[in-house]
Amino acid sequence: MTTVEMTRFRVPEARAEALLAARPAMLSDFQSDRAGFLGARLIRLGADEWLDIVFWRTSEDFAESRRRGADRPGIKTFFGLIDEVISSEEGTTSDPVGA
Repeated sequence: MTTVEMTRFRVPEARAEALLAARPAMLSDFQSDRAGFLGARLIRLGADEWLDIVFWRTSEDFAESRRRGADRPGIKTFFGLIDEVISSEEGTTSDPVGA
C-alpha cells in the first residue's frame, strides 16, 4: 500500500502564479531529500483553494517529512506562499502511483 497525504490550502489569487512557479523547486527538494517520496499532484479547486496530493512509500516516510517541515529552500518558498491550511489528512491506497 501507498501512503497518501492530502492537504487543502488557500493561496490568494494574486499569488497563484508564484505558487505554480515555486512548485518545481519544491518537488525537486522532495525528490532529492525526502526518503519515500513517490510523487505529487496539485489540484486547483477554485480561485484561492488548492489540494495537494502527495504519495509516500510508508506512513513513517510521511511522518519524517512532516517533522522536518520546510527545511529546504524550494519547500520553504512554496510553503511560504500558503495563507491557510484548511485540512490535512493521511490515507492509504492499494492502487499503484500513477494508475
